[in-house]
Amino acid sequence: MLIKWEDLPENMKTNEVLYYYRILKKKQKSLIIKRIFDIICSGMLIIILFPIFLILSLAIKLDSKGEIIFKQKRVTKCGKIFNIYKFRSMIHNAEKFGAQVTKRNDNRITRVGKVIRKFRLDEIPQLFNIFTGDLSFVGVRPEVPKYVEKYTNEMMATLLLPAGVTSITSIAFKNEEEILNKFDDTEKAYIDVVLPRKMVTNLQYIKDFNFFYDLKIMFMTLIAVIKR
Repeated sequence: MLIKWEDLPENMKTNEVLYYYRILKKKQKSLIIKRIFDIICSGMLIIILFPIFLILSLAIKLDSKGEIIFKQKRVTKCGKIFNIYKFRSMIHNAEKFGAQVTKRNDNRITRVGKVIRKFRLDEIPQLFNIFTGDLSFVGVRPEVPKYVEKYTNEMMATLLLPAGVTSITSIAFKNEEEILNKFDDTEKAYIDVVLPRKMVTNLQYIKDFNFFYDLKIMFMTLIAVIKR
């Protein structure tokens, strides 16, 4: 659901954000249905996929040392910081040995990690994030705080809604690692080149949002994963 304008963080109360806020205010019914759908479907999938959780957990543990679940601080609705959950696909303490964004063929990715990343199986634990409301099935992918600090006033509008597991942007930039691989400074390339491009699509999503559009994006994501 959309939070009241007066309850938004001060850094979001700008004319740029207000433009998108007014668009979403007209779509309250879709926002309510979206949240109900997230709760029911994430709860069911957690139960159904429990055997997969066990198999992947064992594979990760046998493949390399470290925790099974990777936790990282990300930013969601209204600038709230939360722990996003993923199956660990990189070596232990990978962030100490490189950037927070990943290049193609990054040598920090484990053998099991290459497989689960290809089919996005590393994202499955985010069902728990969806159930608790920090994420939605569809929405702007959550960034780490240091990237959110680089947001323009207009980009802050993407924080009006919960972040998501997938989006039109995720599909369009499914080969993001290949783009970053062309640059020596991955961090700078992401902030200066990739992030602004992604935000154009992210902001358009707010304009186009409705519940059935979300269902379409979920179907498109499934197709994109199968074709990888």
